[in-house]
Amino acid sequence: MPRRAKGVTAVQVEKGSKAGRYGDGGGLYLLVRSKEAKFWLFRYVRDGKMREMGLGPATGRTAVSLADARAKARTLHDMVRDGKDPLAEREAEEGRQKAEVAQAKAAAMTFRQVAEMYIAAHEAGWRNAKHRQQWKSTLRDYVLPTLGDLPVADVDIGAVMRVIEPLWGDKTETASRVRGRIEAVLDYAKARGWRDGENPARWRGHLDHLLPPKARVARVEHHAALPWREISGFMAERGKQKGISALALRFLILTATRSGEVRGARWDEIDMTHAVWTVPADRMKAAREHRVPLSDTAMDVLREVAKLGTAPNAFIFPGLKAGRPLSDVALAKAVGSAATVHGFRSTFRDWCAEATNYPRELAEAALAHVLKDKTEAAYQRGDLLERRRQLMDAWAMFCSRPMLAEGSNVTELRAAVA
Repeated sequence: MPRRAKGVTAVQVEKGSKAGRYGDGGGLYLLVRSKEAKFWLFRYVRDGKMREMGLGPATGRTAVSLADARAKARTLHDMVRDGKDPLAEREAEEGRQKAEVAQAKAAAMTFRQVAEMYIAAHEAGWRNAKHRQQWKSTLRDYVLPTLGDLPVADVDIGAVMRVIEPLWGDKTETASRVRGRIEAVLDYAKARGWRDGENPARWRGHLDHLLPPKARVARVEHHAALPWREISGFMAERGKQKGISALALRFLILTATRSGEVRGARWDEIDMTHAVWTVPADRMKAAREHRVPLSDTAMDVLREVAKLGTAPNAFIFPGLKAGRPLSDVALAKAVGSAATVHGFRSTFRDWCAEATNYPRELAEAALAHVLKDKTEAAYQRGDLLERRRQLMDAWAMFCSRPMLAEGSNVTELRAAVA
């Protein structure tokens, strides 16, 4: 039993109003700030330093009575005597309680809920609506039926394999994307404190021991490309076709651009005076603005489209529905079975490599490819527009020539500027 001094009286607790600190003995103190603001304190020495611990208010609806304050102080005095630190013990207890609350919250968070939160947090940074839709549809079709209702903290290697393994043989590319998306959701859950441990969906050093490499399972399917020697014949044949789809296809081939870039093109992106088409960053795969020098033949296509009378800020190649661009299906129908829409970029690239002396970096710039060599990219800061204009003029001329027979002599198109 700690030694007690004069002590604090019940009347003092109830009616005292003189500000000050009043000792009750055994480390218990009444702290008075005003008649309405009084608090209990326990003071003790730990490692040569005085420490204070609040025991609650002495007034008001949640007041701790004098008897209860003394009982708490006795308990704390005994802890100090036994070598324990009351504040450290309380902090540890609060930490345990917080951990229990967090654990309970994590147990209540399902994979479905976390996936929805991940998409909401990241979709603003994704390139386009198609990418967002692919995220949602792959989770909906392949992941949520198995993992959706599982607590995110309980998703383990077995659960991940139940999703991935059935797809790995027949839909390898899809399975690889699904795996990456599961990994991202689980990493997000860990960062939010809803799970711990290693990510069971990671590939390197984990799933790569359980599944064969993607390259050994599925052969990469490249976009079917028309041989470059046949492009002029193809253009001559498609030149007989009328309509917006045929014009869009000719423009796509002449500019070596992607389907989405052409279909989404608007008149206000075209500088008719300087023959330059500026594709905004939000429609480019690399998310960087791309200037396309337009050959005379490409400009002729635009002039033909302009005769149809569209608004200055409207789509150059409009679809059937008002306010909508030409569909990818319509563009694909204009190609027919000879190749794919995207394959014409490969046709252009093969022509550059096999039939001309234009440098590789010029062809890559024309295709808006990002240079993988960081040193090379650092030195090439411009977009080589005028040099690319010579290249695109040469390509347009080649596309207009009679078709070359297989094995015939090829006259190389020499670059005017080395």
